[in-house]
Amino acid sequence: MRHVDFSPLYRSTVGFDRLFSMLDTLGQPDNGQTYPPYNIERTGEDAYRISMAVAGFGEEDISIEAHRNVLTVKGEKSAEQKGESELLYRGIASRSFERRFQLADHVEVTGANLENGLLHIDLTRNIPEEMKPRRIPIASVKDAKEIEAKAH
Repeated sequence: MRHVDFSPLYRSTVGFDRLFSMLDTLGQPDNGQTYPPYNIERTGEDAYRISMAVAGFGEEDISIEAHRNVLTVKGEKSAEQKGESELLYRGIASRSFERRFQLADHVEVTGANLENGLLHIDLTRNIPEEMKPRRIPIASVKDAKEIEAKAH
């Protein structure tokens, strides 16, 4: 994949550093990390859901942390869960994992549940009122003169 140089854009933009660094990392390989598989879906206008296949992991084996626009999901099986029987073949993966997701500004984790071997993490985008578009009334020139006259 070709590399894109964003340095000309740095000269004319302010506050987009995170966006450019995210675009830079898109070109880099993911180191072949494919475990555990996951889906990202839109469930509403401002609602999203990440579903991860975590068969063999219980609620006590998984931790979810959201910090500074990064959602981290970690899974680690404790060593004490080995039974008395001898394992002849392991087809269900129980290796530790860590997945990171970059969250956009104002996206918050609203909940998580583990159901039938799938971990569902619900996300919502809450844009503050001051960030939403607002309508600005246009005053006519006649109205502006009356306001100036009243001020004197």
